[in-house]
Amino acid sequence: MGRTRTYEWEDPAISAAVAGRTSGLDMMRDLLARRLPGPPVAATLDFALEEVEEGRAVFSLLPGEEHYNPIGSVHGGVYATLLDSAAGCAVHSTLPPGMGYTSLDLTVKFLRRITVDTGKVRAIGTVISRGRQTALAQAQLLDGADRLLAHATSSCMLIPVPSP
Repeated sequence: MGRTRTYEWEDPAISAAVAGRTSGLDMMRDLLARRLPGPPVAATLDFALEEVEEGRAVFSLLPGEEHYNPIGSVHGGVYATLLDSAAGCAVHSTLPPGMGYTSLDLTVKFLRRITVDTGKVRAIGTVISRGRQTALAQAQLLDGADRLLAHATSSCMLIPVPSP
């Protein structure tokens, strides 16, 4: 009665080597166009980058049983991963060459339950404020009817990327 799921990913060092060498928006566009391999976590959870523009990133996921917690709904960590990805990549899309970022915190508010019956969900991240050293972003997790499922805010530290 067991269920199985297999998946593949590409070498994450390929994309990591590009980070900071080009603008964040150019890197995000290359990920979207699949000129760069996506991060392994996206393969693990089966979510995808759908849209990117400066200061905005959108990821989507079709919930499956593999995302469930023991009480029969999508685990909060899946929500958090989608929201963190959307908020962080929105920040990344604003960075010039030579800059990177890392998340300092993530605050998530869970508002609605997600199950396989929910259908496709989208995490939409937007930058609220970006300074020289930090950025603040938010992300909303929405269902197909644009009902808010969860909301997050994230502070990111902007860091110079050393030259090769």
